[in-house]
Amino acid sequence: MIEISEQARGLWELGSYAVTVVGLPFAILVFLHEQRKERDNEDEAAYQSLSDAYKDFLKVVLDNADLRLRSGDGREQRTPEQQERALVIYEMLVALFERAYIVAYEPDMSGEQARRWNSWSDFMREWCHRDDFRSVLPVLLRGEDPAFVAYIEKIAAEESGARA
Repeated sequence: MIEISEQARGLWELGSYAVTVVGLPFAILVFLHEQRKERDNEDEAAYQSLSDAYKDFLKVVLDNADLRLRSGDGREQRTPEQQERALVIYEMLVALFERAYIVAYEPDMSGEQARRWNSWSDFMREWCHRDDFRSVLPVLLRGEDPAFVAYIEKIAAEESGARA
């Protein structure tokens, strides 16, 4: 059997205390930092995915330029087929907005989260500023997430008032 001197035993004990006092808290801090980094990366990936979906949506709008969805209110001049296409495009937009709301919105956001969310809030305001979008919004919001419905209806009311 190996005998350990009293001095060696004391050094081992001191080393174990040092690991407990310094090493364990350091390991916990490193773990928490890595968790936060991973969460930030996931948030950024979700934001990027939503941004890509909005770019794809704008391509659909561009492909349907005859509907004048980005310039003016072309409702009066739309044929029944154009009105149907516009409604479907607006359904796509509301679904995208709802997805963004569910994925990215939180009542109490950090600086980076708020920065990301503000771009979506701006998109919603821009579309809610349009009379033709607001006029079909009640139909489009049937069956959607209640918190999202309340949020976008508030924006639509504000934008309607801003328009007056």
